[in-house]
Amino acid sequence: MTETSLALAVNGREHHLRERLVAYSPADVPGRGWSAVDSVAVVGLGYVGLPTAFGLCEAALHVTGIDTSDSRLAAIERGEVDLPECEQARLVDAVAAGGLRLTGDPAVLGEADAVIICVPTPVDEQHTPDPMALNQACATVVAHAHQGQTIILTSTSFVGTTRSLLTEPLEQRGLTVGTDVHVAFSPERIDPGNPEHHHSRTPRIVGGATAACATRAASVIENVTDSVYLVGSPEAAELTKLYENIFRAVTLALANEFSDICAHFGLDPIEVTLAAGTKPYGFLAGFPGPGVGGHCIPCDPHYLLWQLRQHEQAAPLIEQTMRSIERRPERVVERALQVLAEADVEPARARVLLVGVSYKAGVRDLRESPALPILSGLARHGVHVAYHDPLLPHVPLQDGTRLTNQEAPDARQWDLAVIHTVHPEIDYRWVRDCARVLDATYRFDLVPHRQLV
Repeated sequence: MTETSLALAVNGREHHLRERLVAYSPADVPGRGWSAVDSVAVVGLGYVGLPTAFGLCEAALHVTGIDTSDSRLAAIERGEVDLPECEQARLVDAVAAGGLRLTGDPAVLGEADAVIICVPTPVDEQHTPDPMALNQACATVVAHAHQGQTIILTSTSFVGTTRSLLTEPLEQRGLTVGTDVHVAFSPERIDPGNPEHHHSRTPRIVGGATAACATRAASVIENVTDSVYLVGSPEAAELTKLYENIFRAVTLALANEFSDICAHFGLDPIEVTLAAGTKPYGFLAGFPGPGVGGHCIPCDPHYLLWQLRQHEQAAPLIEQTMRSIERRPERVVERALQVLAEADVEPARARVLLVGVSYKAGVRDLRESPALPILSGLARHGVHVAYHDPLLPHVPLQDGTRLTNQEAPDARQWDLAVIHTVHPEIDYRWVRDCARVLDATYRFDLVPHRQLV
C-alpha cells in the first residue's frame, strides 16, 4: 500500500484527517478463509473496461473480456484501439497468448471468480440519464451469478444503483449477499491520454454491501492499483465518484468564467491561474478552454441532478455549473465571429479551420467534444467549416454533415484557425502562417499574433 496524499484545500489539516481513511491491506485480514481470485470477467471493453482487463492480465490472472460489439472485439484483437502505443503491442501479445480471452457470450460469466462491470452511462440530448446499457449488463451478470463469486460495479450512476441492480436482484435469486456472493461498488478512475495518471498508481475506493463484500472486492481491485481505500457502503462510493466529477465541473466552469474576467481587464488567465497556484493551501487550479467533453464531466453530474429532482431536492450551484459548461462552446462561436467581423470577413464568405476536435489531447474520442457544437454553431451562421485532427479521420455534425480531416492544411486558405485540441508530438508550426488565430486552449504559444477566447 503506497502513501496517498490527500487533495484537500483545508490549510494543512489533511494531516489530521488522514487517519479517517480506511486503507485495505491483505495483511489486515488474517486467515482470509477463501480462495484467492484466479479468473475475472470484465463486462464492457471501452475506455474503462479495456485498461482494467489489461491490468488484470498483467497481474497474472485469467481474464475474459466481454462486449456486445463484435466490431469492438475485432478491433481489440487487432490492437486498433485507443491505448498508448507502448501498450498496444502488449495487448496484442496478451490476446495471442490467451491471457486475455475475448467473447460476446455472457455464459462465460458463470466460470469467473469475479466480475467487474464497466459499461457506459451516457445522457441524451436533454441531459436525461440513459442507464439502459448498465441495466442490461447488471441483469445479465445477476442471471449468471454463482455462489462464491465477487461482483464489482465501476460504472458511474445514481446513488443506490449497486443495491437496486445487483444486491436486491441477487437476493431475489436466493443468493445471500455477503455470504453466498459479494457485491461492491468501486468507481473507475481512468484518465485517458495522461500517462502521469496510470491506473496502477491511482488509488481506488471500494464500498461493499457488507464488510465482507468490501474486503473481497478490495482483494480483486488491488490487482490493478497500488492503493485501495474502503468506505462504509456502495452508496458512499457512488456519491464519492459523483462528487469527484462535479468538483471538476465546478472548477472548470469557474476557470472559464475567470478567463472572461481576465479578458475584461486585459490579463492572461494562464498567468493569473499559475500565480494563484503557487499558494500551497486553499487553491486548486483549473484551466480555461473551449468547453468540457468526454465521458464523465458533461454527463455524470446529470445523474445526481436527475435523482435529486425526483425528490424535489435543489442543487443550484451544480445546476448553474452544468448550464455554464453547456454554453461554453457558444462563447467560442461568438468570439470567432467577432474576430472575423473585426477583419471585415462576413460569415457567409468566411472559411474557418478548427485545429483538433477530440475532447482531450492525445485521445481519439469525440464523445461530448465541444468541437461538435462549435463546428455546428459556426456552420449555422453560414461559415464554411473544416477541421484538422490526425487522430480522427471523420467528424459527424449535428445536421448530418460529415466532415473529413484536412490532412495537410494550407494555412493561407483559412480566414481563421480556432485552436481547440493540441495533441502531443504533432507539428503545428504551420499555424503561424494563418492570418488570424483564435486560441481556445489559452496555451498555444507558437503563434505570436494569436487572440484568446
